[in-house]
Amino acid sequence: MNEVKEITKRDVDFAKWYTDVVTKANLVDYSSVKGSMIITPYGYAIWENMQKVLDKMFKETGHENVQMPLFIPESLLNVEKDHVEGFAPEVAWVTYGGKEKLEERLCVRPTSEVLFCDYYKKIIKSYRDLPKLYNQWCTIVRWEKTTRPFLRSREILWQEGHTMHATKEEAIEETLRMLHVYEDFQRNYLAIPVIVGKKTEKEKFAGAEASYSLEAMMYDGVALQNGTSHYFGDGFAKAFGITYLNRENKLVTPFQTSWGVTTRMIGALIMVHGDDRGLVMPPNIAPIKVVIIPIGNSEEINDVAMEINNSLLENNISVKIDNSNKTPGFKFAEAEVKGYPVRIEIGKRDLEEGLVTLVRRDTLEKIRVKKEEVLDKITSLFSDIQSNLYDRAIKRRDSMIYVANNYQEFSDIALNKPGFIKANWCGDESCENKVKEDFNMKSRCLIEDEEVGEVCSICGKKAKYRLYFGKQY
Repeated sequence: MNEVKEITKRDVDFAKWYTDVVTKANLVDYSSVKGSMIITPYGYAIWENMQKVLDKMFKETGHENVQMPLFIPESLLNVEKDHVEGFAPEVAWVTYGGKEKLEERLCVRPTSEVLFCDYYKKIIKSYRDLPKLYNQWCTIVRWEKTTRPFLRSREILWQEGHTMHATKEEAIEETLRMLHVYEDFQRNYLAIPVIVGKKTEKEKFAGAEASYSLEAMMYDGVALQNGTSHYFGDGFAKAFGITYLNRENKLVTPFQTSWGVTTRMIGALIMVHGDDRGLVMPPNIAPIKVVIIPIGNSEEINDVAMEINNSLLENNISVKIDNSNKTPGFKFAEAEVKGYPVRIEIGKRDLEEGLVTLVRRDTLEKIRVKKEEVLDKITSLFSDIQSNLYDRAIKRRDSMIYVANNYQEFSDIALNKPGFIKANWCGDESCENKVKEDFNMKSRCLIEDEEVGEVCSICGKKAKYRLYFGKQY
């Protein structure tokens, strides 16, 4: 990527601001493979932290990790027709092995439902084999026409859970449980408020009976789908001939779920919390929580820096000392671009009073504390920063959620205000299509805990649901 000297103001050009932050924080670089990105060490460290937390949460709910093949034979992909039709435009195909043309094309996996089903058919024979609670961390390929770092890429890092259950009720319970595992993670680690709800029939995952999503609003009011969980019923199982002997010794079909998140959560972190100086990392997910910047090169300054560094490490707080030959001002700016939650400035004048200066990234507030109190103060700061980032994000999001009772109101909001629109909806797909055609907005998810108005905000017929609409990344 080209070097960025100054970050574009986000209120001037949000798209350019996003690219500038990604570049200047050195999260990704462009590769020679069109539409694919190189995730640099700092960007990958964020993903590793996400993996670490989520993997623990998955295992605490009884899931095991597996690894499926990268390739799917065309005949296998075609077993479930609705599923393959949904992915056909984005599938990449392998047609040659070396110099020989393959007898059957191989799809580079866009998702792994059919691979899991093919495997489950072999290993599920009895009710004693259920449930099967599997998860996979892997790469998938979807041939996106337009790509942006983290948000849309042809090669995507993600996780995909695939489970099989004896009953419909157990599968639905699993679908919702994992949805709320994601919700917990987004709110308590990423400090991102999400709207959790069910997708419409038009927007649900190909081959699913029901899809649920976590919809996050970015700073500019545009939606980012930050995770999904799907209930498949027994459709895939029937298509693949998966049966088992139940407790009554009868052959029956199991019920299936699928759920996943991707590196687009890094894009969400940037666009929800970032500012004109760069990234702002929530402490609970930051790879480096503290950066220590010595001002000057005296033995006393370096000794104090190392003493604080060791104290933080002993308490499992990730920290780095910036001993580069750059000016203090440059180091401060770099720490802000990287979004480190707290920086510690250690200078001669402060040390004469037995003090050091802490700077919190979210507010840029400077706090002078005794060097012996650094650990306790930083621990409390982490909690304050995490809470502040969430509160700030939810306040901005809620300020950009509007209610439309009729199509004139809907139009006025859609044309003049960024954000989400809550509307009454009759349930007819033609209303979704009209909104898409008129305003390039899609339905995000159904709202199940609000009273529905009498008439559809789009067509005026009797309303059945409350529905969020919004533009999307």
